[in-house]
Amino acid sequence: MNVSHKKNRVRRWIATVLGICAGLGFAAILIVIATNIYMIHAVKDKIVDVDQAAYLSLGDNPPQCVEVLGASLRGGKPSPILAKRIDAAMEAYAAGAAEVLLFSGDNGTNEYNEVMAMRAYALENGIDYGVGENAIILDYAGFSTYESMYRLRDVFHAKSAVVVTQEYHLYRALYIADRLGVDVYGIAAPAQTEGQFYRDVREAIARTKDFFFVLFDAQPTYLGDPVELAPGG
Repeated sequence: MNVSHKKNRVRRWIATVLGICAGLGFAAILIVIATNIYMIHAVKDKIVDVDQAAYLSLGDNPPQCVEVLGASLRGGKPSPILAKRIDAAMEAYAAGAAEVLLFSGDNGTNEYNEVMAMRAYALENGIDYGVGENAIILDYAGFSTYESMYRLRDVFHAKSAVVVTQEYHLYRALYIADRLGVDVYGIAAPAQTEGQFYRDVREAIARTKDFFFVLFDAQPTYLGDPVELAPGG
């Protein structure tokens, strides 16, 4: 076999590998696009405003809680995006959407505790909304959106709830809970425009991940003893 023939074989092998990689990449992009479109379309009608959320409390299956999904802290306090979620949730609570606020977030280490920071913020800023200690329940093991929704059903035994986060994130939370059998509606907290492109890209990938998590019933990191969704619970 001459040198020229060897080089041609190598080129063909490289072209084949690159072609396979390109095909797999294209397929992955199509899967992300398809799962995102499907997820958003499936739950877009379940996003409501505060007045509509309050009206749900008069129905046959009233929300058992207003759940706030955690986000990062800054200096031990809620970041602006998380503070907006808590504010929107307190407004829904004051309007009568549910009798309790459920704060779900990451308390993976002693040094990092999203839910206690959320609680402190709510107690400090919730006077005008009538938020007191008995109104707040904490979910310390909401390490991800998927785990927060799974624990909403299996630890807090919710059959209905109102979920509060920004709109870009709300579709995924609603989809997961809906597919887990919880009757959920969502309130979109005000957006935090800074860094939104990065969050949108990350969220698109996360929607695809959680689409398959739901499909295969992935188990959360922790479950634990049941917690009653009631004032003082």
